[in-house]
Amino acid sequence: MKPIRIYLLLAAVIFICHIQELHAQQDPQYSQYMYNTMTTNAAYTGSRGHLSAISLYRNQWVGIEGAPRTLTFGLDTPVGLFDGVGLSIIHDELGPSTETYFDGNYTHSLVLNRKGHRLSFGLKAGVRFFSLDWSRGRFREPEAIFNENVTSKLFPTVGAGMFYFSDKAYFGVSTPSFFMGDHFDDAIESQATEAFHLYIIGGYVFEMGRNLKFKPSFFVKQVQGAPLAIDTSANFLMYNVLTLGTNYRWQDALSAYFGFRLSSKVDIGYAYDYNITELSQYNVGTHEVFVRFQLITNEKKLKSPRFF
Repeated sequence: MKPIRIYLLLAAVIFICHIQELHAQQDPQYSQYMYNTMTTNAAYTGSRGHLSAISLYRNQWVGIEGAPRTLTFGLDTPVGLFDGVGLSIIHDELGPSTETYFDGNYTHSLVLNRKGHRLSFGLKAGVRFFSLDWSRGRFREPEAIFNENVTSKLFPTVGAGMFYFSDKAYFGVSTPSFFMGDHFDDAIESQATEAFHLYIIGGYVFEMGRNLKFKPSFFVKQVQGAPLAIDTSANFLMYNVLTLGTNYRWQDALSAYFGFRLSSKVDIGYAYDYNITELSQYNVGTHEVFVRFQLITNEKKLKSPRFF
């Protein structure tokens, strides 16, 4: 499939999503989405060419009781020349609600040309545990505490994605689940129905010198019945060791982050978000940290590690 056809397909999907009306709390968001790609797109699974494990923790809106806190873990590896498998676990807390996701991922990729450009198709399937404990937190509506609790309600999750990549560019579209289920909606302080999510990611790596790379990237999240969420990032990789970057979330937050390669197998990173809305008066920002381990053998060691 030619890249131009992919763009046309995505445009059609986005249009369909815009004309539908549903309302729900959005899934967890990440400032360092470029390191946490498998969580949002199953087709990324195994694309790095070696076994990789990553864990990310996000503490959002510090100072606000009941603000979101998210912990993720991902493990994936290629299988043979064209396939990949992985495991994704997400634990998310928001107000009185707790959600835990367990998903298995499978990817099959096609080699598009002699340069090695690939187009991967991924599937994810698993379960989501949803709980509500109305005794936790404070509410604008005091009577919310008398709502009925929910204990480990189980929902199936089946999602899909596709991911096009070369050694310098990538572009993907995905949905975390086709099935709808219950969510906590903090806007109305009530249990609500989850809406269909669509994620679009992309980026390009520019070689600016022997020891400097520049990667602009974007992450778009479309949720039916909710405003479009857009993240744009600018990342610099120096000497294949130090990453410095900034991120702008449309009409929401500014972020600064850095990553450091401790060795060929271990990367760490930290991001800080500052709200540019009135919410900044009530919190001291958002903190996000990650650590990634890659099992790169001497035979597979890369002279120039991929910057995504």
